[in-house]
Amino acid sequence: MTRIDRRALFASGAAAALLAAAGMSLSDRPKPGGHLRLAVPRDDSLEQIARGAVFDTLTEIAPDGTLRGELATGWQSEADGRVWKFDLRTDVRFHDGAALTADDVASSLAEIGLAEVQAPLSVRLELALPDPGLPFRLAESRFSITRAGAHVSPLEQAIGTGCYRVERAQDNRHFLARRVADHYKTGQAGWVDTVEVIVIPDATVRAEALRDGFVDVAALPQPEGLRERSRFRYHPSEDEMALAVAPSVGLPRQISQRTPLDDGRIAERWWIA
Repeated sequence: MTRIDRRALFASGAAAALLAAAGMSLSDRPKPGGHLRLAVPRDDSLEQIARGAVFDTLTEIAPDGTLRGELATGWQSEADGRVWKFDLRTDVRFHDGAALTADDVASSLAEIGLAEVQAPLSVRLELALPDPGLPFRLAESRFSITRAGAHVSPLEQAIGTGCYRVERAQDNRHFLARRVADHYKTGQAGWVDTVEVIVIPDATVRAEALRDGFVDVAALPQPEGLRERSRFRYHPSEDEMALAVAPSVGLPRQISQRTPLDDGRIAERWWIA
């Protein structure tokens, strides 16, 4: 692809790629609004970000590494950690308007163990073997809660309870989502109006897109492709450059170190100045 072709691609909203969040200093408070664009390679990055935007899990690992409830308001287990009970939020709806039920959660977690509905918003999960760390595991995106446990494929048909609903998507190529109005996390997460992720296999082209302002965040850029590297911030560090971030992107004071993509939750945690 020539440089001219690349410019035409990026200028066409089809290629505007990505996801990021607005920028000011790390101490600035998040603000709503804006369009977050992210360029990623052809790996599982697009799906990871999309799942983090569209779906919720029972629990969530906060940026500081602590465990907190997402769809679950509380949980408890028997002494050996083999039987668990989860209580669910009462104010959650899927993007099609249907209310979250314990049946949805039980169906989504059926592969983990014997899941039974104990009350309209309470689920009992019996494991084959004790697992004291189960609440931490359930924060992983592969344990996303879906309608009746349905598989998430293709991405354009995904319906979750997350901060963003799918507006347009093409697996392994492009993802565009819009913020859900009156979401239960409003005022706490989901700052940008829209989130866009585009797959750009060539790292040099991703770096060029970031440098020329076509995207706000680029995954795994080529350092030599970024002239004036001091213009950008890097996560987790400049020596370990997993993400390069434009100065217009606002970052939380703390960012999860478990994965380069902030546990796939960039869409709901980062913002635009």
